[in-house]
Amino acid sequence: MKIKITGKELKITEAINDYVERKLERIDKYFEEAEAEVTLRTEKNEQIAEIYVTANGEKYRAVTEDKDMYASIDKDIDILEGQIRKSKTKKEKMMKDASIKTMEIATESETEIKDEIIKTSYYEIKPMLPEDAVLKLKEKPTHNFLAFINVETGKVNVVHKLKDGKNYGLVEPEA
Repeated sequence: MKIKITGKELKITEAINDYVERKLERIDKYFEEAEAEVTLRTEKNEQIAEIYVTANGEKYRAVTEDKDMYASIDKDIDILEGQIRKSKTKKEKMMKDASIKTMEIATESETEIKDEIIKTSYYEIKPMLPEDAVLKLKEKPTHNFLAFINVETGKVNVVHKLKDGKNYGLVEPEA
């Protein structure tokens, strides 16, 4: 791992340098090649450690402050390790899901699904006359039905194509 340590208004001692390098080994185990930029600074009574890690095109960042510089560095390493683990888990889950989806497609063709809702579609329901709904349905040749609010009754109705392909049916609720 390439490490660049910078001190702002703070002299980087050999002890701090060694400590940062030793702690970044925890991060290095996750990647083959990684770069880390460490900025250490003091503001009033606070010791602030800021660590950027770049690896595999991903960027991870942690900034913490504490009364003790070593504690601040430790917190940063914990935060970065959590971010990296979360990212890796997410990637692994996506890869696993992708393989499960391809497996599901293969098994879906083998076993037929019955009596289950397998697709949900959302439609915008507009108020109109049944005659207008038929005209709207004619505009969309791939659709078999159209839900709408009947202007005359104020209730939801459905206009649908009949099997003869020439005529339409109207579904109205009772009462």
